[in-house]
Amino acid sequence: MTKGNINVSVENIFPLIKKFLYSDHEIFLRELISNATDATLKLKHLTNIGEAKVEYGNPKLEVKINKEEKTLRIIDQGIGMTAEEVEKYINQVAFSGAEEFLEKYKDSAKDSGIIGHFGLGFYSAFMVAEKVEILTKSYRDEPAVRWICDGSPEFTLEETTDKTDRGTEIILHIAEDSLEFLEESKIRELLLKYNKFMPVPIKFGTKTHTLPLPEDAPEDAVAETEEVDNIINNPNPAWTIAPSDLTAQDYMSFYHELYPMQFEEPLFNIHLNVDYPFNLTGVLFFPKLSNNLNIDKDKIQLYQNQVYVTDEVKGIVPDFLMLLRGVIDSPDIPLNVSRSYLQADGAVKKISSYITKKVADKMSSLINENRADYEQKWNDIKIVIEYGIITEEKFAEKADKFTLYPTTDGKYFLWNELEEKIKPTQTDKDGNLIILYTSNSDEQHSYIQSAKDKGYEVLLLDSHIIPHVIQKLEGSKEKISFVRVDADHVNNLIKKDEPVISKLNDTEKESLKKNVEETISDKKFTVQLEDLDSTDAPFTITQPEFMRRMKDMQATGGGGMFGMGGFPEMYNLVVNSNSEFAGQILKTENTEEKESLIKHALDLAKLSQNLLKGKDLTDFIQRSYKQLEK
Repeated sequence: MTKGNINVSVENIFPLIKKFLYSDHEIFLRELISNATDATLKLKHLTNIGEAKVEYGNPKLEVKINKEEKTLRIIDQGIGMTAEEVEKYINQVAFSGAEEFLEKYKDSAKDSGIIGHFGLGFYSAFMVAEKVEILTKSYRDEPAVRWICDGSPEFTLEETTDKTDRGTEIILHIAEDSLEFLEESKIRELLLKYNKFMPVPIKFGTKTHTLPLPEDAPEDAVAETEEVDNIINNPNPAWTIAPSDLTAQDYMSFYHELYPMQFEEPLFNIHLNVDYPFNLTGVLFFPKLSNNLNIDKDKIQLYQNQVYVTDEVKGIVPDFLMLLRGVIDSPDIPLNVSRSYLQADGAVKKISSYITKKVADKMSSLINENRADYEQKWNDIKIVIEYGIITEEKFAEKADKFTLYPTTDGKYFLWNELEEKIKPTQTDKDGNLIILYTSNSDEQHSYIQSAKDKGYEVLLLDSHIIPHVIQKLEGSKEKISFVRVDADHVNNLIKKDEPVISKLNDTEKESLKKNVEETISDKKFTVQLEDLDSTDAPFTITQPEFMRRMKDMQATGGGGMFGMGGFPEMYNLVVNSNSEFAGQILKTENTEEKESLIKHALDLAKLSQNLLKGKDLTDFIQRSYKQLEK
């Protein structure tokens, strides 16, 4: 029997491990199962290249709980260790056997799936155990050995006859403050969280399996049952399989395996697969989002060689794609010792760029393959595309190929199609292309109708971030302006060189404006007279495009660059000086009657803009009923 001290660089590493090295004690199980998986895959590789003259078979890992003994066991049928290897890999704390193995077999073991490079993983066991035993027997014809350590730097190592089969068994004697890890429900929860897609089957107890009845069985026959291994993981998840070998149903099944509480089907998926200049696989799903920017429940999951790491993928996945769901698996994403935090570096930036490009390419292929289907899904995916346009320059450069601009009539245009369609009618006198839009087709209905009566196309752009998208497009494209349909009277939305005829002279106009301004005490309205068609509404309320847009942008986290607080409510009250009503105001000599006419017309204009509320609305309704009684 050998006794000795574990070779560590501090007097006692175990308190350090327990308190500082790992932020979350539960990950000990992930680390130990990762080691067991490595041991199994190492053996597979050595048998494949003929170096290990043993039968690989169909090995599995097993996790066993014994509440009476207060033990938790992780058992593998992998490569095992000799006494010399235990001395080297366990007692030399910060040395990783996986790293040495991969270096030795770097050419042939490139795709072996070995997790590796976490040399301290085994010692995470001491976060929950007061004593740890290792029973291990190498695939080589050497005696089995037992290693025991009670959480001090001292250990014992001796040969044993207690283990006759190949592989390693880790026995954790669970500490009093960690007894929760002897609960079956807790271990199942951790296995499903961290090891759900490990590449080696993991047995956790047994389950009852009902055998199928023979075809000629009588009607009252009772099916027989048998106890079978309960394999808790799926060793071959969708992202590890070639896309050509998967059906649409396979992707749907995988989605529901990832998110068992999601009952709605995703719209489509993107399969990621790259091996140069970095290794990355994965499957991303587009869920139905509509205008929802607050998806936080079902996040994208990051794996490393099928081991779950985190669902905090900021940095790897561009911000605008954080709204998606799915899995990314890469051995090339740098992690710290506890595999819990990403370190931003060049590799991560390349991965982020690749994912962005892959999503843009997928969008282009989807719209080219089935335009009608893409249009149907637009409302559910537009928020991701729009968010990408304003946050990722590379994505924005490609976006014209797949960004749709829907109209209030239910038509959909790509950018070049939109330009071609509206250029003849919506180019102003200075050669600028004016793109009219609405953010709410019900609230702005009358303005939309006026624009359509002039032969204009009105886009329906109703997401929360559309002001930012518009700002981006106006900055990146030449001689275009977006104008909401209620930003001005329809005659002024697109300035043309057309002669204007006025029924009133300058003195009458001045008098009309003075009458309206004196009657309307509300400072948020600016009165402006316009020589419009005599059939146009006498009063129209519009919102100046710039101020309204800045207000909208501030509401969604932008527009604050002016150092202003909340933007004030500001409206223009457009008075049609050519309307009969304007003449009626001028002819009415009774001051009270004149004020009543102006207030009533203003209330009607407010009503059309959904601005008439509270007491003003109540007074308007009562006044209207009284007029009906006359």
